[in-house]
Amino acid sequence: MIHKKSESPLPPDLLQLLLPAITAAEDAVARLDERVLRSPVGEGFAERSHFFDAAGALWVAGELVHVEDLVLHDAHMDSRAPTHELTIAHSVLRARRRIWTGEPSWALGVSGLATLTATGGEGEGKAQEAKSVAAPLETDGEGEDEDGPLAAEMAEIDALLARSQKLLDIHTGKTPESETAAVTPARRNEDPLGLLGDDEWDEEQRLAEWRSVQPLGDSLPPVLGAIILFEAWERIEPLRRQHWLGGLLVASHLRARGKVASHLFSFYGGLKLVRHERRRARDRVTRLQAFLEAMHLGAVAGLKEIDRLSLARTQMELRFRGRRSNSSLPELADFILSRPMVSAAMIARHLRITPRGALNLVNEIGIREITGRGRYRAWGII
Repeated sequence: MIHKKSESPLPPDLLQLLLPAITAAEDAVARLDERVLRSPVGEGFAERSHFFDAAGALWVAGELVHVEDLVLHDAHMDSRAPTHELTIAHSVLRARRRIWTGEPSWALGVSGLATLTATGGEGEGKAQEAKSVAAPLETDGEGEDEDGPLAAEMAEIDALLARSQKLLDIHTGKTPESETAAVTPARRNEDPLGLLGDDEWDEEQRLAEWRSVQPLGDSLPPVLGAIILFEAWERIEPLRRQHWLGGLLVASHLRARGKVASHLFSFYGGLKLVRHERRRARDRVTRLQAFLEAMHLGAVAGLKEIDRLSLARTQMELRFRGRRSNSSLPELADFILSRPMVSAAMIARHLRITPRGALNLVNEIGIREITGRGRYRAWGII
């Protein structure tokens, strides 16, 4: 691993400058964790935070993704073809769920990072998938005449598949070093845009450099340690296509240290409330203060969200209090609290009822309609 002088223990004068922001962030995060842990809407809040944090990650990156589109895409009910930004946001959503279902320290370990960055076995899976795609094409042409009308086109497809497989083998490290050295010039010619990798951007070395900061983060208080890790992630930039992973590792660090045990903290939800000039400032103190402020703002926003969900649950409980024990309204209330918005089709699929029955339940529970349309409506807690 690579250790850098700049990652020595923090100087006392820096800690003194950051102390007010550290105190505010520590207090807000602790109060949020306690509220979520004891609240009856804690599970719904934890699930909703995945969606809002995924949209916030794209916001910080300069892209706008509507939470409603993300909810529909996650339910496989897109109203239109998903955009590239929406696909990335869904990747953030799935990564957050994977981190939450794993052990608290899983994401920060070697195997966790390998899984999240698709460097541990996933590349081999993609290469095997490419082989399985190529196999039917090869077998389908075994009994055909080589001089047939499609012989030239099939030859071009075979050559393209061979080049693609070769590039995948190089990228995943399956090609021997002797063959890699001989093929590297061809790789540069066949991949001029750097779609499969950048020779000058060594992600493994950068990840190792970032991992060298982890002992320092573990020796500091949880909130300050998480901010130090995120500042190092922003500075080192280990991953070009998964730069959003840094905020998720911040939440994983808080969970691994026991600071936030009730949910996966929504760091990007607070970071998007901080001005770009401050979180991307050249001065390190300004950046660290901005990241601490983001953690404080994210916790405050979470407390307000808990209050809003608790009030909505109380109002819904008044609707189905005294109903029969097998009523679907309590299950519908839990489902509504776990999503930023729901549609009749989503309710029907979750409760295994008809769309007409879903509309009847929505009318009984009294949730607010948020689209203002007569058709393709959706409901949510605002």
